[in-house]
Amino acid sequence: MNLPPLIQAFVLHFGEMGSRWGINRTVGQVYAVIFLANRPVCADDLVDAVGVARSNVAMALKELQSWELIRLKHVPGERRDFYTTLDDIWAIVRKLVEQRKRREIDPTLTVLRELLMQSPASEEERFAQERMQEMHGVIELVTGWYDDIERLETERLVQLLSLGSKIVKALEWKDKLFVGKGARGKAKGAPAGEGD
Repeated sequence: MNLPPLIQAFVLHFGEMGSRWGINRTVGQVYAVIFLANRPVCADDLVDAVGVARSNVAMALKELQSWELIRLKHVPGERRDFYTTLDDIWAIVRKLVEQRKRREIDPTLTVLRELLMQSPASEEERFAQERMQEMHGVIELVTGWYDDIERLETERLVQLLSLGSKIVKALEWKDKLFVGKGARGKAKGAPAGEGD
């Protein structure tokens, strides 16, 4: 790699983490270089920075574009394509979550719905459907929450995330105020002992 030590350490780590997140190591490293660059970078810059073949860089760029994590940027007087990331870190986080949901959660919900619509042929399948129904309920709850959060303006989202455990304290305070009115009703799909 042809990078300053601080940047190289981040790029190497991002490549390692990328492989744990289900993306190719090179994709992670290419994204890290583009993310940290103070100017748009071209494929030649990325080949030099990451130290991989141009074909690997081209595949990484294609993958990052499919995730909508990089943008093509035309530089006046240049015939080559240059790339940048989204400027706002919150926009990047939102895009990552949106893409993960679209690629992982949505297909799982589709399969679960299809399987739950089938008539079980045995007691074993009936039990399996009950377990799938529980999973479906939890995923629907989480995706509903995600949809609500996704509509929040970034400033409001930061405020919400900054509350941390204060949210739990607020719910406990609410429960004390409304004792006996079902304030602590068991959440649908919650394991025994939670929400009792």
